[in-house]
Amino acid sequence: MNLSQLLSQGDAVTRIVATLLLLMSVASWVVIFWKGWLLRRALGDVSRSTAAFWQAASMDDAQAKVAAFDRELLVLPLISATQLQASPTLGGGAGKAQQLTRGLRDALHGVLHKLQFGQVLLATVGSTAPFVGLLGTVWGIYHALVGMTGAAQITIEKISGPVGESLLMTAAGLAVAIPAVLAYNVLGRGIGRIEADLEGFARDLLDLLADEPAHSTRPDCDA
Repeated sequence: MNLSQLLSQGDAVTRIVATLLLLMSVASWVVIFWKGWLLRRALGDVSRSTAAFWQAASMDDAQAKVAAFDRELLVLPLISATQLQASPTLGGGAGKAQQLTRGLRDALHGVLHKLQFGQVLLATVGSTAPFVGLLGTVWGIYHALVGMTGAAQITIEKISGPVGESLLMTAAGLAVAIPAVLAYNVLGRGIGRIEADLEGFARDLLDLLADEPAHSTRPDCDA
């Protein structure tokens, strides 16, 4: 029994399970290809952007140089977070080190949220797809048992369809889950590497700017 026969001969539950597995598979593969492309660019962008930053003569020059490499906007938000502005609020009244720490932390959280996007979907598909397939398996076995109970004579033709349906659902659930789990682990390692680089860069920025006069982080703040 192939997928077209399954959808045409199965009942409503079978069609719902098969459609759900198909949607889960399509969604996970879209995320896999998109995240793989994004992380491949990001790994190179972060290393080139940080190198360009430390070779710059000033913060303005650094932003211009980093903008040429930071296509995914992972480093520029951290640099922009160091541009402090006077504010009458409690946050603006804190010391420079505290303001830099808070700004860099918020910017880093935003960047990491962008990198983590899609990981929850892969984890969800990887953990639930086998059980969705198992539901189809149980339903197929149930049909086989009902056919055996109501038949005066049990033949292989009466049970081969439901049994084949259940086996196909089991295989489909595993086929959807395995790529999602593997991708989650592989992409997670890439995200962890980029996260470590960005956290290190944020700490270096804080060490560089925390002890400098306030006007050094924004040359035109006295204007």
